[in-house]
Amino acid sequence: MRTFSYLRAPDVKTALRAVATEPNAKFLGGGTNLVDLMRENIERPDVVVDISRLPLTGIEELPGGGVRIGALVRNSALAAHPLVRTRYPVVSQAVLGGASAQLRNMATVGGNLLQRTRCLYFYDDASACNKREPGRGCSALGGLTRNHGVLGVSEHCIATHPSDLCVALTALDAEIEVESTRGTRRIPLTEFHRLPGSTPHVETALAPDELVTAVELPAPVTTHSRYRKVRDRASYAFALVSVAAALEVRDGTVTAVRLALGGVAPKPWRATEAERVLLGAPATEESFRLAAEAELAAATGHNGNDFKIELARRTIVATLRDLLTDRSAV
Repeated sequence: MRTFSYLRAPDVKTALRAVATEPNAKFLGGGTNLVDLMRENIERPDVVVDISRLPLTGIEELPGGGVRIGALVRNSALAAHPLVRTRYPVVSQAVLGGASAQLRNMATVGGNLLQRTRCLYFYDDASACNKREPGRGCSALGGLTRNHGVLGVSEHCIATHPSDLCVALTALDAEIEVESTRGTRRIPLTEFHRLPGSTPHVETALAPDELVTAVELPAPVTTHSRYRKVRDRASYAFALVSVAAALEVRDGTVTAVRLALGGVAPKPWRATEAERVLLGAPATEESFRLAAEAELAAATGHNGNDFKIELARRTIVATLRDLLTDRSAV
């Protein structure tokens, strides 16, 4: 690990001033992903700004029925919070489906948003990776692709986003509050993460001097929500495919639906085409199947991950079926 300066920020303004004056600075919250990447010489900051003691750890109810979540809320605290468990069970389930208990006790909501891909070629400095070194190429293309994307990828990158929590937050129309010395702005989570296109190294809409301070969830369209994660083993494994779904049915008709997919794209994938097919349709297995097929129509496999397309279809249908037949929350 290279030499770097370390600053423990006592308040938000100090943290923001530090990165505003140092172009190669990184914020450290829970720190697990950043520290891993520094050990692998992938992240090479000159300054690390420790923000772990900033007052960004609250979870509070908003006047309209939504919830505001501080960026430094630990994942374990988020999953256990009564407001989250009752109004947004999909969020609690997504958190509990990720990593291990020890990591959830350290990981933060803001850090989760900024996780970088777990693509093995990204971590291997001997391999070509446009995300790690723009213009070098992509060893994943033609390589081992079992864990790679089938939606939203490009000829420059087919890596997937690793987060479980972000999939649930994407389905729920979360907004991200960010702050810099220039002021505060809000970014819809669907616009926060970027598809690779020709610049896979540009992963978010966040400017280098901006700090994520909070996530806000609107009042839920329904409390009937669920997160389903398909993976190679039951613990400490990233999703091959995951589905975050919220479904409201009245008189046999879908009156509200929210869907997002994980493990299949370079960003948490909002399934807008499936939502379009489902809204106003009969709440039946056939409708669920048609919606899944519509969403995956544009998917493209890369040999080793061809199976993900059918797996995603089946997981969407199974998740919606479970919501229809079992309306209980966590």
